[in-house]
Amino acid sequence: MLLDFIRTMECESLYLVGDIVDGWKMRTGWYWPQTHNDVVQKVLRLARRGVAVIYVPGNHDEVIRDFCGVHFGGVVVARDAIHETADGRRFLVTHGDEFDAVVQHAKWLALLGDWAYRALLASNTLINRVRRRLGFGYWSFSAFAKTRVKKALQFIENFEQAVADEARRRGVDGVICGHIHKAEMRDIDGIAYINDGDWVESCTALVEHTDGRLEILEWAKARLTLPAPARARLTEPLAA
Repeated sequence: MLLDFIRTMECESLYLVGDIVDGWKMRTGWYWPQTHNDVVQKVLRLARRGVAVIYVPGNHDEVIRDFCGVHFGGVVVARDAIHETADGRRFLVTHGDEFDAVVQHAKWLALLGDWAYRALLASNTLINRVRRRLGFGYWSFSAFAKTRVKKALQFIENFEQAVADEARRRGVDGVICGHIHKAEMRDIDGIAYINDGDWVESCTALVEHTDGRLEILEWAKARLTLPAPARARLTEPLAA
């Protein structure tokens, strides 16, 4: 799905908003199929073509924060960034884990939560395998479960308020973040809060149009509305 999206998009700047590589999982076992290489190659190719690629590491790839300010093949690593839209608005771009009290002060609990989240994702995979065989589209069981748990909703609300407060402190118009795997775009006391979701369960991306308008794309749905030339590119083989 992510390769599909990269193949069809055109941009001047590309922000990778953290947790691109799951370093937590790699501590217990190495998993790196060819499709992961394909994603890396496509991103590096964009950088070579002149796209400004900014990698803002998250808590799962926090080791990369040691390289903030360093360029890798045209990709610059940054703790956070300020993005100015075509219509002049300024946004703080950050992963957001520094506003998560569990990650910052109870790492063991965060690791336990990560294990539980993986169990949800495993269920998600099995459920959608059955749905595909029955002719149904993608549905995120893990996202559905989170919306039904009161404490999860309270955590999300607290997180959103915290990052909005940081954007206000920085004097910008809004904040673009990730971390909690819940795509959202709303106003919080005059601050535009935007979460771009993820490419693990919801497969969403935040895009800016040429007039500065921001939109969250649900790629499973958006790819079905592409014009024929763009759809054709989804099946093109990758160059070596």
